[in-house]
Amino acid sequence: MTGSVQTETARSGVAAIANVFSRVREAQRGALIAYLCAGDPNLPTTEALLIALGEVGADLVELGIPYGDPLADGPTIASAAQRALAGGTTLEATLACAARARLRGAPPILAFTYVNPVARYGVERFADALVAAGLCGAIVPDIPFEETDALRVAFAARGLALPLLIAPSTPQPRAAAIASRSTGFTYLVSRLGVTGARREPDFAWLAKRAAALRTINATPLAVGFGISTAQHVHQACAIADGAIVGSALIDAYAGAHVTQVVARVRAIAGELSAATSRPAQ
Repeated sequence: MTGSVQTETARSGVAAIANVFSRVREAQRGALIAYLCAGDPNLPTTEALLIALGEVGADLVELGIPYGDPLADGPTIASAAQRALAGGTTLEATLACAARARLRGAPPILAFTYVNPVARYGVERFADALVAAGLCGAIVPDIPFEETDALRVAFAARGLALPLLIAPSTPQPRAAAIASRSTGFTYLVSRLGVTGARREPDFAWLAKRAAALRTINATPLAVGFGISTAQHVHQACAIADGAIVGSALIDAYAGAHVTQVVARVRAIAGELSAATSRPAQ
């Protein structure tokens, strides 16, 4: 980790994400946001994947810090986390991997973690560690909205983004309040349940929710959970400002020899990136 990376992130973590959405909007497309689980199959491969994703069109990456009780993750990502934990991947090792990848030209990175590891690590210490690693912020999906104040204050003081999630079951007044406090982008969960590529997203609901939120808030919207094909990406980007893909990338290499992982992810990520075009506004 270098001082230059730390200084850049403290100055522009939120701005870097804003630049991503501004750039793709000008190109009349949505952002492709890719999810990886750090340490699956190992950290050197994770580092190579972070760089490769940027080369094939991913605009932003969520880097999962492996955790043993991932409440929002379906079988694919939960299994990846178990493999990473078995291999000895830690929070510190994940951030060090991200820092190396950023110095080698990887796209902007957000950590993806859970509230218990953050609480045990310490909110202020965690925020400082994100800055030192050159990350733009973090997504913490299981923290109740009413309990985000400490994270939001610590992150805001360091220029870090804290995207918050809105589920299909979230009432509209509460959704509006969440969006107003979300930084970087607002994460629209496409369906009830956990992540995974086996159930279709509810695009009809997403269109209504996105339209309602756009009338009251300018925060970019990104759709995740169940976005697994190029067609899903295209539909999500027609509704929102970006599409988040995780399980499909992990499924693409699960069980493959480590030497094949990067090539497999490059192939599917390239197809997904090509599907991000949006109708002219």
